[in-house]
Amino acid sequence: MLPGKGKVPATQKPICLCLPEAKEKQFGSMYRGVDVCACVRLPSKVIALIFPYRVNCSFYFKIGACRHGDRCSRLHNKPTFSQTIALLNIYRNPQNSSQSADGLRCAVSDVEMQEHYDEFFEEVFTEMEEKYGEVEEMNVCDNLGDHLVGNVYVKFRREEDAEKAVIDLNNRWFNGQPIHAELSPVTDFREACCRQYEMGECTRGGFCNFMHLKPISRELRRELYGRRRKKHRSRSRSRERRSRSRDRGRGGGGGGGGGGGGRERDRRRSRDRERSGRF
Repeated sequence: MLPGKGKVPATQKPICLCLPEAKEKQFGSMYRGVDVCACVRLPSKVIALIFPYRVNCSFYFKIGACRHGDRCSRLHNKPTFSQTIALLNIYRNPQNSSQSADGLRCAVSDVEMQEHYDEFFEEVFTEMEEKYGEVEEMNVCDNLGDHLVGNVYVKFRREEDAEKAVIDLNNRWFNGQPIHAELSPVTDFREACCRQYEMGECTRGGFCNFMHLKPISRELRRELYGRRRKKHRSRSRSRERRSRSRDRGRGGGGGGGGGGGGRERDRRRSRDRERSGRF
């Protein structure tokens, strides 16, 4: 409860202010007994003085975003390294933004909506992989709250790729607006997602503080993530070929008997190729 808005209830313990003596005189009498929840309406510098030893914000730790932003009474520990980056408010849902000249909302069909979303997802996913590195996972928020609306989370395979992406993306534009990219503490999206939404039971709607992830079509998922599996298979096959060639090299360079046997096998193979006409 803010000063001047009534007495603090007896059941509510006043918060102990750990301020330097000079700051105690300046802010102590003004904000003594302030409720933690009420502090979200105070300037962030004042909150930092009132709560010098704040606990971590569980919402920011799990989701990488908090509806209170810089005015949260809890601490937002921004990571210095992470596999995941957040592109803030970059996706614009046409169902939320399409209006006609007279101010009436234009109807966008579900089919058109999915096509628009798939095109956006494929464009961003492909750009991330081609420019910065292998993407393990990418998710887009379908929430309506200012701190989550249109957020895109990209989890790279390597932390170095995520760091490189953040530096470069903050100097780029997308869809007529500058990109705001930052490292995100989110690594496990199962913890960040709204489970009620996944079961179709979330009562908070678009203003839920947990992620409502917008799904892509099955065809696009198979195309994007199937392409990555093919890359992994080709890499593993090339590694196997290299290891086999090294093994043959070690076997041929052994003792006199081993070297002679290897040369004899090569001669037999070349004769077989000549008979069959293969390269």
